[in-house]
Amino acid sequence: MRRIAYKHVSLGIRPEQYTIVGRHLLAAVGEVLGEAVTAEVYAAWDEVYWLFAAQLIAEEARFYQQAGVEPAAPLRPYRLVRRIEETADVISLVLEPTDDQPMPEIAAGQYVTVFVDLPDGRRQPRQYTVSSTAVGTRLQITVRRVRGTNGAPDGMVSTYLHDHARPGDILELSPPAGDFVVLPAATPLLLASAGAGITTVLPIVEQIARTQPNRQVIVAHADRTAKDHALRETVQHVGRQIDDFTVYTWYETVEPDDTHSRHGFMDLNQVPLPDDVQVFTCGPLPFMRLVRTTLAQQGIPANRIRYEIFGPDLWAARIPA
Repeated sequence: MRRIAYKHVSLGIRPEQYTIVGRHLLAAVGEVLGEAVTAEVYAAWDEVYWLFAAQLIAEEARFYQQAGVEPAAPLRPYRLVRRIEETADVISLVLEPTDDQPMPEIAAGQYVTVFVDLPDGRRQPRQYTVSSTAVGTRLQITVRRVRGTNGAPDGMVSTYLHDHARPGDILELSPPAGDFVVLPAATPLLLASAGAGITTVLPIVEQIARTQPNRQVIVAHADRTAKDHALRETVQHVGRQIDDFTVYTWYETVEPDDTHSRHGFMDLNQVPLPDDVQVFTCGPLPFMRLVRTTLAQQGIPANRIRYEIFGPDLWAARIPA
């Protein structure tokens, strides 16, 4: 529920909207289940919905208050000041507020929602991890172009940002949200990512370099090729400020002159891990399922594995304990 509350805050959801959702949700339940929805069953669904809604409304109110944001006006204009071509399909956008107010407090690993007005008049929100806060007056998001496969369309917002976003443009952003956050501790860290999951790694490495440079950090990343591996050099550059920093990479295709990267899918059995390691993982669900299974076989309990999923949170439903 905490994750749902964060998502709602990032989208500007307000308490009065729960009434609309509840009415249509219960109508859909009745339509799908038909005669099985007796008056008693309907009342039970209604009670459960409002029990959840009351808890979420309270949690969201707390998040809005902590962020110093008025729920009726949660968005803030940011100017695009720099565009970085990371790979053929990945760009980083560096943004700064236009209102001359201080940057919001952003914990490494959190995300913002970007609201885009498309040429056809539609307004679309998308969440992107804040991939860097190295400059205290600016934030950075990193966007992979989503290409449709098997007849599916290309990503609407990622395509628009890749094709049209240029320095000087104004984008509206939500306050930072999310609980994929590393807390200060002495335990070693394993940051295991694949593909766009690398966007959560850089801000965490920045934070450790800035606040705990003596903390052991192991970065393990998997991608299609080295050319698809966004933010690679930046992560390694920042990691040099950490006393005990190690990087492992796996690529589906490894260049002949690359003597450091491993071929194929990530295999954490090849990585020496401390017994008390804390794990943060982000990437496609099958990848994280493999990470968790491998670590469980090594005796690392599930409560030491934190995760971030770009999409519906099906971790508990789809990944066996």
